[in-house]
Amino acid sequence: MKFFVDTADVEAIKELNDLGVVDGVTTNPSLILKSGRDILEVTKEITEIVSGPVSAEVVALKADEMIAEGRKLAKIAENIAVKVPLTWDGLKACNVLTNEGHMVNVTLCFSANQALLAAKAGATFISPFIGRLDDINLDGMQLIADIRQIYDNYDFETEILAASIRTVNHAFEAARIGSDVMTAPPDVIKKMAQHPLTDKGLEAFLSDWEKTGQKIL
Repeated sequence: MKFFVDTADVEAIKELNDLGVVDGVTTNPSLILKSGRDILEVTKEITEIVSGPVSAEVVALKADEMIAEGRKLAKIAENIAVKVPLTWDGLKACNVLTNEGHMVNVTLCFSANQALLAAKAGATFISPFIGRLDDINLDGMQLIADIRQIYDNYDFETEILAASIRTVNHAFEAARIGSDVMTAPPDVIKKMAQHPLTDKGLEAFLSDWEKTGQKIL
């Protein structure tokens, strides 16, 4: 499973990238706002940190404008994935940009039918939003499972990018079901390393080691 970091925080990306767990980055207008930086500037910096796909999102609503914005974003670096919404115009833009050789991440997916259309339109990635479905008492993980089955039925090359990951359980379930990628905030990725028994065991080891009176260095 590939790990994308869902943030525009350059320092957080650098920390995780240095650990070797980053396969890509996803951004969106809300994350750009939070960073307080110019979209082109910060996106360029991120593409220089990670070698994998960096999703940069268009903000237009009409297909022609999405395509124009997508082309501009794609010029930032070779590893840009243009992010478009799962609307009819977004699917049109996806098809055009894909045929031009650009990676396209179709976002805001909330149904298997939408995911099927995105694959037919040539999307590189489909981003189903798990947490937002959970918020309205729907099963976000079932959507991942449904998309996985449909894509496997027809050997679609579109990669499932589990998004709106809010908990370590979301990460685990997405991996168990077979999502190709997950994108999560840095703090969720870090929490995946935590376990109370690890902390308890380490505490016991260090207590016993202190009693030996020995040093390694």
